[in-house]
Amino acid sequence: MTRLTILEYPDPRLRTRAAPVERVDAALRKLIDNMLETMYAAPGVGLAATQVNVHQRLLVADVSEQKNQPLVFINPEIIKREAVGKMQEGCLSVPGYFEELDRAHVVRVRALDRDGKTFEQVATDLLAVVIQHEMDHLDGKLFVDYLSDLKRTRIRNKLEKDQRQRVQERSRTRTPAL
Repeated sequence: MTRLTILEYPDPRLRTRAAPVERVDAALRKLIDNMLETMYAAPGVGLAATQVNVHQRLLVADVSEQKNQPLVFINPEIIKREAVGKMQEGCLSVPGYFEELDRAHVVRVRALDRDGKTFEQVATDLLAVVIQHEMDHLDGKLFVDYLSDLKRTRIRNKLEKDQRQRVQERSRTRTPAL
């Protein structure tokens, strides 16, 4: 398996609306496995294909304590939401930031599994929030979009500064060409 690069805010590719998956095949299952490895290594509890620069409607999640219950949702759609309340969220594409957002604590989702079979699942609490969060990614939306302009600007400026510093550090550690 391969660890994929997770795009970070404010990368404009995170704003791309994902297209429906047309075919569930070996290539898609390999992408699923790579996304799961990437999510676990990050470490995270959910990852949308958009975050790894694949613009298909696919997300993976695992909210289990042992990280041994991977879930796959291909072409997910939420068909029911209930019990909206606040929950703290973070994002692998917005590293180091957490905010309380209003989300449904119960959702019924319909999707395809890794074999292309349709299923419905009722998700509660953290899994419900993860599904909504990752589905936002598939629509080109980030959790920072729910924040005030001031907070979003501060986060963007800090992450841009961090990215510039990482580039400068990498350029200083490279061996000069002869």
